[in-house]
Amino acid sequence: MGTREAHALCFCEHKDNRLVNNMNMKPRIQEMVDRFHKKMAEDPEAKEEVMSLRKTVNIDLGTESYSLRLEDAEIKDFKEGLLDGADILLRSTPENMAALIDGSLRPTKAYITKKVIIKGNIQDVLKLKHLF
Repeated sequence: MGTREAHALCFCEHKDNRLVNNMNMKPRIQEMVDRFHKKMAEDPEAKEEVMSLRKTVNIDLGTESYSLRLEDAEIKDFKEGLLDGADILLRSTPENMAALIDGSLRPTKAYITKKVIIKGNIQDVLKLKHLF
C-alpha cells in the first residue's frame, strides 16, 4: 500500500474482537477538492461549464458523511456532516469513493453498477464530472 492510501486507512477493533477496516475519507475528498480547484484554474472551458452552477452536495458514505457547496466554479464549505435539503446526494461506501478518487473506478461504471447512487438533477450531476 502506498503512502497516499495509508493515511486514510486504519483498523479498529470491532465489539467481537475482529479487526475491521475504518476509513476516514476526509483527506481523500480534500484531495479531490484540491484537484477540482487546480483544474478550474488551468482549464477555462471546464470552468465556464460549471461557473453557473450553485449547488449543495451531500456525500453519504454510510460510516461517515460530508457536504460541500459549489458556487462560481469553486468548492466552498467542505465539511463533515450532511446539509438539510442538498441539491445533490452521492451515496456510496468509503472503499468505492476511494476508488473513484484514485481513478481505479470510473464514474459511469460506478453509477451503472450501483456502487455509487446519485440523486439530483441529471444535468447538474453530469456537470460535476469535473470532480473525478
